[in-house]
Amino acid sequence: WIGILVLYTVHKGQFNCPGGGLLHSYLLGLLILLASIICVLSALVYISMQGTISNPGPRKSLPKILYTRLLLYFPEFIWAVVGAVWVSDNSVQCEKTVVNGVIGTVIASWIIIVFTIIGVVIVFDPLGGKKTFYLPDGVSRNLESSHSGQLLYNVKSSATRVWEKRIRLLCCCIVQDDDHRVAFTSIAELFRNYFSDTDLVPSDIAAGLILLHQEQDKMENCPKEPEEVLCHSPSSLVTDDLDVELENAAHYMLFAAAAYGWPYYVYTNPYTALCKLNGDCCRNRPTDSEITGSDRHNFHFGSILKITGLQYRDFIHISFHNKIYEIPFFVALDHKKEAIVVAVRGTLSFEDILTDLSADCEDLTLEEVLENGFVHKGITQAANYIYRKLINDGILNQAFTIAPEYKLVIVGHSLGGGTASILAIMLRNSFPTLRCYAFSPPGGLLSKSLADYTKHFIVSVIVGKDLVARLSMPNMEDLKRRIVRIVANCNRPKYHFLLRGCWYEVFGGDPDDFPTELDGRSQDALTQPLLAEESLMVHRSPSYNALEEESHLNSPPQYPHLYLPGKIIHIVEECSSRRLCSSDIKYSARWSNETVFSSILISPKMITDHMPDVVLKALNSLSQEHGSCLSC
Repeated sequence: WIGILVLYTVHKGQFNCPGGGLLHSYLLGLLILLASIICVLSALVYISMQGTISNPGPRKSLPKILYTRLLLYFPEFIWAVVGAVWVSDNSVQCEKTVVNGVIGTVIASWIIIVFTIIGVVIVFDPLGGKKTFYLPDGVSRNLESSHSGQLLYNVKSSATRVWEKRIRLLCCCIVQDDDHRVAFTSIAELFRNYFSDTDLVPSDIAAGLILLHQEQDKMENCPKEPEEVLCHSPSSLVTDDLDVELENAAHYMLFAAAAYGWPYYVYTNPYTALCKLNGDCCRNRPTDSEITGSDRHNFHFGSILKITGLQYRDFIHISFHNKIYEIPFFVALDHKKEAIVVAVRGTLSFEDILTDLSADCEDLTLEEVLENGFVHKGITQAANYIYRKLINDGILNQAFTIAPEYKLVIVGHSLGGGTASILAIMLRNSFPTLRCYAFSPPGGLLSKSLADYTKHFIVSVIVGKDLVARLSMPNMEDLKRRIVRIVANCNRPKYHFLLRGCWYEVFGGDPDDFPTELDGRSQDALTQPLLAEESLMVHRSPSYNALEEESHLNSPPQYPHLYLPGKIIHIVEECSSRRLCSSDIKYSARWSNETVFSSILISPKMITDHMPDVVLKALNSLSQEHGSCLSC
């Protein structure tokens, strides 16, 4: 609006030309229209700032203003069409500067309209008030064959279809087959179950995460009990074992990172990677029979050679083939450690994300394994695909024919770490000495019995507050409940949390002590939901019910507790300042257990701690520190 006002004021006397009257009318009309829209938006912002999240009374006039803004879209759209027609009219022969200014205004108007429509499509909930038909479990049981029960079923089906359409829209660029359609439906059910029981908008969730982070920081600043400090003092034998595993993990993390190919190499070497890869694109390529999938210009394989430092003849098989439940991997000879390494790639495509999100549980039943149990469905199917390739296609036989005395090591990061873990379980009976190193694997992977079974041959490495290592449906339900509880019972406007929280996240400082309705209540009272909390929870989802109540049926809950695989090494960053650490970051590592990762921790580093370059940097730092201690 300011730009158009400046344009109109500067060129006010230059519209006395053929067609100038049309341009003058367009600019004047647009100024009035945009001024009206700005007034309505200002009223929207002001009223939205009133009250608290759980007290919408002061915001009761908001829908009327929202509909007023919606009505203004029609003249805005019509005026944009009129402006486009007038500007494209050849009879307009005004000064070129004026015409170009008006053309820029028309283009800007259309850009604003298009982005607004996209924003509305993204945030609009087609279900609307239908969510109120979700009933508590006790009520729904009494309405099994009634009209209300049928209505509830219809609403749930509609919600699943809405989520399925959203997922299809996001994945419109990939070829979709039967596997994709099954995955879309499964993922849509998962999202429907998770979001159906809450009445939260994205800014509510953002406010909740900010409050939880500050509450969590206040807890961490409290002094620890002496018993808690003593229990983390390892024996020298355990420390020696940890140092050996850290050295091995640092070595094999190179293979797990290399599986990402050129994206990882370019990400870690942004200035020189493309030049180096272009120089090697025509050299050191193995025969085509050893590579499956597309590797245009040899960039993927060239990056793997650069990262691992191996020669092309050390590679037995490389697969860049990528579909849902079918992820890339390579098999190589590691002469330094005398191992045949199977490295599985982590998440890098839409297909990989669909594999991650296929989070239903399924039984893993192996004749040779006594400890059968539940596993992550999508990751298990990916492990089955690689297992068939390794065994049925004779890849491992070929490798052990070349190096019969070598041991088998399976590695992977993120999705690759989860897949490597389940693949190791499948191959354990055939290769009893195999080892698996899972870097930042997803938390909801194995049932307790399988997780305990894998402690003999799998080592998981987790850095800091890695989100993915804590991801499971029960943990997500717990996070949702914590967000609802802390947000619903804060008695200040939401923008207070968001503004102060953003400052805290960027610049640090002391956590704010926001007063809430939770203050001063007894511990027994805290176990009961408040009225404000109930107003944001339409009903309890089945996975949350599974956390609090023992099921009276013999069948397992929809989302049982799943855990990280194997023995767990937890690496923590040690830094004197809270926010901006020096480049010389120090790390410490210790053996941990799966219960430490039973809750999602909120932190600015919850995503970066998962990145493969951060994991590799932490492991190299610890390995070098141990090496310098030995030489000293």
